[in-house]
Amino acid sequence: MDSQEKRFERVNQKRRTRSELLRAARQIVEKGGHPSVAEVADLAGISRATAYRYFSTPDEIIREAVLDGVADIISIDPAADDAGVKDAEARMDKLIADIFHMILNNESVFRALLGNSVTGQSQVRRGARRIPWLKEALSPLQGRIGSKQLDKLIHALSLVTGVESVVVMRDICELEPAEAEMILRWTAKAILKAALEESDPSPSLTSSLIASSEPSDMIGENDGDHLDQASTNSASFQILNPAPR
Repeated sequence: MDSQEKRFERVNQKRRTRSELLRAARQIVEKGGHPSVAEVADLAGISRATAYRYFSTPDEIIREAVLDGVADIISIDPAADDAGVKDAEARMDKLIADIFHMILNNESVFRALLGNSVTGQSQVRRGARRIPWLKEALSPLQGRIGSKQLDKLIHALSLVTGVESVVVMRDICELEPAEAEMILRWTAKAILKAALEESDPSPSLTSSLIASSEPSDMIGENDGDHLDQASTNSASFQILNPAPR
C-alpha cells in the first residue's frame, strides 16, 4: 500500500469512527438520554480518548448527531432569474413547513438539543442553519427591498423556524401538529406582508402575494409531500414523539 492509499484509508477510518460515534449518540438521545462523550464512546465500542479527539463536549456531539441525521432533509432550489415576490413567498412557505416537519419527526432529539443549551454551559451555537436557509428562500427579494429590511425580515422569520416555536405551539398553546404548522406558516406570511408594506407602502409589492392568508386556507397545502417525508424520516429516526401534555 503506497502513501496515497494509506492517507485515503486513514480518512475513511476517521469517517467511519465519526459515523459510529454519531450513531451511538442518536441511539441514546432517541431514548430520552443526554449522553456524555464517554457514554457515547462506550456504546460505540470506541476508546474514550479517541472519542474526545472528535467531540470535546456533550453539546457538540448531540448537535452533530442531530444535524448529521436530519439537516440534509432541507433542500432549497436556486431561484429563477425572473423570480419575484410571489416566488419568494412560496419558497418561504415551503421552507417553514419543511423545517416544522423536520423538527416534528425528530422531536425528542431536538428537545434534547434545546435542553442542553439552556443549562448556561453550552458553547455551541444553535440554530446556525436557519438564517442561511431563510436568506436562500427569500433571495428573490434581493434588490426589491433594502438590505436592512431584508435582514430584519429574516431575523423575524427565524422566530417561527426552530424547535422553540414547536415547543410554544405544542406545550404552551397545546395545539395538534396540523394546527401548529398552519399557525406558524400563517405567521410567516403575515410577517412577510408587513415587511413588504413597510418597505413600500404602495400596493405594488404586496399585490402579488397569495390572495388569502387566513389560517384555515393553508391546511393541507403540502400534506401529501410531508406524509411521504414523515415516512422517510421515521425510517431513519423512529422517534415521532408527541409533546408532553
